[in-house]
Formats: sequence, C-alpha cells, structure tokens
Amino acid sequence: MSEDTTQDSAGFETRARIDTTKPHSARFWNYFVGGKDHYEVDREIGDQIKGIFPGLVDVAHTSRRFLGRAVTHLALEQGIRQFLDVGTGLPTADNTHQVAQRVAPDARIVYVDNDPIVLTHAHALLTSTPEGRTDYLDADLHDPESVLRAAAETLDLSRPVALIILNTLGHVADYEQARELVSRLMAGLAPGSYLVISDSTATSEGMIAASNAYNSSGAVPYYVREVEEIAGFFDGLELVEPGVVQVPEWRPEAGTPGEDDGKAVDAYGGVARKP
Repeated sequence: MSEDTTQDSAGFETRARIDTTKPHSARFWNYFVGGKDHYEVDREIGDQIKGIFPGLVDVAHTSRRFLGRAVTHLALEQGIRQFLDVGTGLPTADNTHQVAQRVAPDARIVYVDNDPIVLTHAHALLTSTPEGRTDYLDADLHDPESVLRAAAETLDLSRPVALIILNTLGHVADYEQARELVSRLMAGLAPGSYLVISDSTATSEGMIAASNAYNSSGAVPYYVREVEEIAGFFDGLELVEPGVVQVPEWRPEAGTPGEDDGKAVDAYGGVARKP
C-alpha cells in the first residue's frame, strides 16, 4: 500500500492512511467535476470510463448543480436553517455550507463521512459565516443513531433538518438495507425535515457498463439502481414537485449558464418533506 500520513489542519487528531494503489470513489468523482484531489490511479480509471461512457461526466456535473438548487430551494423557500450532509465527499466549489449560507448566513451544516482522504480535507468544509456554523463528523452511514447523536451537538434535532445523501447510497449493496438506513436517519429528525437524494441509475447500457468497469477496478463498488428504487427511498414522505426526476429536470433555472436543459443523464433525484 502507498500511503500519505497527514495531520489535517482542522485540528482532528487522526493519522490518515490513504491508499493510492486503487481508485477511490471520492477522488474519482473529484476528477470528474474538475477538482485537484486525485491520483494517477483515479485518473486512469476515470479516463477508461470516459471512453466507455462519456455521459458519466455529465452525471457528475449535473448532480452537483442539483445539490445547489435543492439547498437553495430549502433555505430560500422553505426556511430550512439546518443541513446534515451524509457522504460528503471531497470539497469542491459550492459545497452545501457555501450554498446555504449565501441564502441564510445563520445556517448550520454538519458534514458526515468516514473516509480518510475526506477527513484530511475537512478543514475546507469548516469555514462558516460568523452567524452560522459548520462541523465535520468522522462517522459511518451504517450507524445512523451514532450519526444523529453526534450531529445533535451542532444541530437542534427538535427543529427541521435537511438530510442530504448524494451519490452515496449506491455504495450500499443491499437495497433494503439502504432503505432502512435512510429511514433510521429520517426517524431521528423532526417533522418538517426534508430528505434530498440523488444517485446514478441503471437507465442506459452505457451507465451499466461504466458501473461494471468501475466495480472491477478494485475500488469500493457502487451499484446503479432502477428509477423505481430511487423513488422508494422517499416512501412515506411528501415529494416536492416535480418529484423524482433526472437531476437536470429538478427545478432547472431557466437561462442560467451551465444548466443542462433537455439533457438526459443517468442520475435521478428528488426532495421530500417529512410530515
């Protein structure tokens, strides 16, 4: 194993071991969205997948813009001031706290991931307006109750929270287990909270081939799902219009440069309210 040993500048007392011999989902995605935090092994599989299915680059970019629109909607139109972002990934432009605090400077954001490389970059997620607050938890999606207990040190869970899980649930191989994890997280949040999910979908042969190639690379597997399965994560909640749709179709901002009006992508997402 090749490793980097890092004392991160956020003050976390941790020794991060980063394997640079195998592709890594956070670094791979960072490469696709134009970031700088990746290694040659990530670029190699990224370029291989671009050759198989160039549309995955569109999935990466449109999913990121979906996050921005969803967070803006919740902060601006629904008055949400608390965000719990699970499966954070590596920081890029327009992270959840940056989007939310542009609209609501007093917003509080907690990021959650259990990945060494994300932990070493967590200081970039901990900037905040003076009125608001951000925090980072080194915690695991597979232990929702521990995530909620730790998040409660920053967030008031008796008030509405927006739970954000983007491009993460595909790493949970068993669909029913993935649904259960989402349900357990939402069970700990107050009525009036929201769930934001997007994931890649098995809606084209190209995406399925790209997923198979990625899963054969030695990286932690990511399983693309059917659209109906993505919709199933929102069972029991009140979907916000337009429901579960391809991510560019979720409340597109007409005339905004960089938007992908009419572009079909193999990623679906939605936003829903807990009654």
